[in-house]
Amino acid sequence: MFISADTQTANHQALFALRNLAYEYVPGYPVLDQLNLDIWPGDALFVLGANGCGKSTLLKILAGLIAPTAGSLWAFGRELTPAVWQDARFVQAFRQRVGFVFQNSDAQLFSTTVRDELAFAPLQAGLPPQQVAQRVADTAELLGIGHLLDRPPFKLSGGEKKKVALACVLSVNPEVLFFDEPTNGLDPRTQYWLVEFLTALRQTGKTIVTATHDLNIVEDLATRVVVMSEDHTLAADSTPMKVLSDRQLLLDVNLVHERSHFHVGGSRAHG
Repeated sequence: MFISADTQTANHQALFALRNLAYEYVPGYPVLDQLNLDIWPGDALFVLGANGCGKSTLLKILAGLIAPTAGSLWAFGRELTPAVWQDARFVQAFRQRVGFVFQNSDAQLFSTTVRDELAFAPLQAGLPPQQVAQRVADTAELLGIGHLLDRPPFKLSGGEKKKVALACVLSVNPEVLFFDEPTNGLDPRTQYWLVEFLTALRQTGKTIVTATHDLNIVEDLATRVVVMSEDHTLAADSTPMKVLSDRQLLLDVNLVHERSHFHVGGSRAHG
């Protein structure tokens, strides 16, 4: 069902390019400040940082949910200016190429049944009813949620809601997937399932961008790590091994405490 990303992007240009990008919810108080970043086809990019550093805002800008207040953002070879968002054909193509899984699944689910949730995006993409029904069936089977199709989303468990939210995004087979704190609030079994599923997605060549402060999933999933500091700038852009091995960096950006013990290939313990 899923098309390999490298067959969709024949050249080697960045999928996303940020140049001196900034964002302010309140004038004079930047949430993102002077960011310069390229995201490449097939990246499994993790954006690390403490709560409040701007990770979620960055993902929303990349996904076209909000616009930067300064600087420029390029996506799929076009600068995302206000005029571009008036181009209906570009907007439809962009929405099909990009999927966003919110931290809180309740913010993403709104239909009366899971079946309707999975059908919404393909219908918006203009697919015919028969093809929509097939997409719903295929995606439900992939996520193992076929037994939930006629259930109302608000009655599902947290783990079930996360699977439905992911299925809604995958139903249009996006090229780029954004995940905001994907393991937040999940029980250990569902966390393990999610890591395994994201690993499988990465192996198909999808471009995956994940915002998190959970260091324990980075080593298994990331091919590249960007670290944001509490002053809302980029503190590092490197390999997972280099970032996770740099204890001083992790301390400086408030991802670990000076008394905590985190090491590559292991887990955190407090003492």
